[in-house]
Amino acid sequence: MRTTTPLRRALITVTATAAVVLGATGSAVAVPVSGTATAPHADALSLSPLHPVVELAAERLATADLVAAAKWGTDSPIDDPAREQQVLDNVAAQAQQLGADPDEIRTIFRDQIEANKVVQRGLFQRWTDHPDEAPTTKPDLTVVRQQINRITSALVQTLADTSATRGTFTCHPELALAAFQVHYENHLDALHTRALHRALPSICRD
Repeated sequence: MRTTTPLRRALITVTATAAVVLGATGSAVAVPVSGTATAPHADALSLSPLHPVVELAAERLATADLVAAAKWGTDSPIDDPAREQQVLDNVAAQAQQLGADPDEIRTIFRDQIEANKVVQRGLFQRWTDHPDEAPTTKPDLTVVRQQINRITSALVQTLADTSATRGTFTCHPELALAAFQVHYENHLDALHTRALHRALPSICRD
């Protein structure tokens, strides 16, 4: 049996509670969140202090679609250890400059990288099964990586800014609330929702 993580438990609790409370006031909207409940209007709940972290994680995940399209039909692998190590070294160096814990930021970005690959693998499988849905043009991977680098730097800064919050006992429910809100605001599909959950486990200090 798979163990339920604190984030998943908190997400289920936040989702169910919001659906019940907002449903009672007639403010709920039927938007599924991981198949657990219905989502309220985004402005019905105050934004979590971790909302900027999750929003940037989701924005970074969105670039995985472009990376996958750039690699599709080429010999470029989804796993790119050299590029991944470069990203980890860069975020650790930035964290140190900001006075954040380089090892912690490195761990968080390992999850970001793995989440990005969840999207790429999912899209490759989709395009293999449905060739008519495969991309017909290839984005410039160099340009895409510039966009990823910008989002990555912003995420490191935001992680440093939210360091105190991420170390409190409220972190898991706040993170779950933020994931709930970002899911609704960005209309994430099942693949990107699964990837977002993969990106978040190391945000809170257990």
